[in-house]
Amino acid sequence: MTDRPLKIAYLCDITPLDTNLYSGGNARMYQALQRHGGEVTILSNSWHMAEPLRRLMHVLPEALNLRMRWRLHLLLGRLIARGVRRELAQGDFDVLFCAYSIQSMAGVGRLGAVVSAFTTDATPTTYKQSQVGQSFGSYLSASRYLDPWIARQEKRVLNDLDLILSPTHWLRDGIENTFAIADERVQIIPWGANIDPVATCEDINPLRSGAPVELLFVGRDWHSKGGPLALAVLAGLQAQDLPAHLTIIGCAPEGVEAGADIKIYPQLDKSKPDDMAIFEIAFKHAHFLINPSFESFGFAFCEASAYGLPSLAFRVGGVPVKDRVNGHALPLGSSADNFVAVISDYVANPVTHTALRKTARTEYETHLNWDAWGRAVMDQLRSRVADKR
Repeated sequence: MTDRPLKIAYLCDITPLDTNLYSGGNARMYQALQRHGGEVTILSNSWHMAEPLRRLMHVLPEALNLRMRWRLHLLLGRLIARGVRRELAQGDFDVLFCAYSIQSMAGVGRLGAVVSAFTTDATPTTYKQSQVGQSFGSYLSASRYLDPWIARQEKRVLNDLDLILSPTHWLRDGIENTFAIADERVQIIPWGANIDPVATCEDINPLRSGAPVELLFVGRDWHSKGGPLALAVLAGLQAQDLPAHLTIIGCAPEGVEAGADIKIYPQLDKSKPDDMAIFEIAFKHAHFLINPSFESFGFAFCEASAYGLPSLAFRVGGVPVKDRVNGHALPLGSSADNFVAVISDYVANPVTHTALRKTARTEYETHLNWDAWGRAVMDQLRSRVADKR
């Protein structure tokens, strides 16, 4: 196995230099590969000979652009892939690493001595066939007629890859069940928190009997992230004469007003020091992150663990919450009363909450950080490169 820096070509439909899109995950992967032994070159996200069509997609309303662009990319994959292969040939690369956009690998095929690797939290087909995808329905109802063709394109791409890096068991199982791919090429390596490393979480707000329970909700979409249920949990605690507050970050839900027991920060940009300071104070002051959402992953849960903050979520998709390790993942259909019962048990015995904080922090230090991801991924890449030499 070689210890020299690997020459990595980084491919995605959006540049990893943008720290906001893909919830920041694309940028964090790029940076982690650089830190842990990669000479990383960002390939163009141009469609090459079909570039005028890509630009035309960006003229469309955003909702249509997001849904049509990747499908058209799949359709034109063989044409676009010629440009990708030309870029690869010019760089003498060891690895082609693709993040998120499986359509970017369409038509690329097997690469001989170059190791091909891909990571995402869900492919279009595994997502659509899951409980998570089915809970949201389809914006383009006619798109279901393309589903069998899309699944075939995905399977072709996945079969040609040397390494499939799944952040969750949920996606690994989805790939096996949907595409009958279940070999050592599929490796589970969790993603990390999309914040700079948190050195310590000692100055947190301990849970105390009689003191307010501080709940934290994080998400741009109030409904899909489980906001109404979080609000019902707040009311449920108060109905049991347990003082409680809710802090909302990321949205300003209609019909919810800030007041003595609710704080609202509609938007925080973590790249701005003042906004990041508010974000950090909120996480350190909270006792529970409550995001009962339907998700294929969920970076907020990793960020909560970084601050030793237990998460309350649904047991669905690839949500990175382990029961009694970094929070509680309740069964789908659990009511506000079920969440209130979990919180009430900790209020009655705060020592157990302190212990849960410690194991949540350990989960972050061990698994849910980008340095752990970078080290594990580079080990896998080096092994694959050595096998091809």
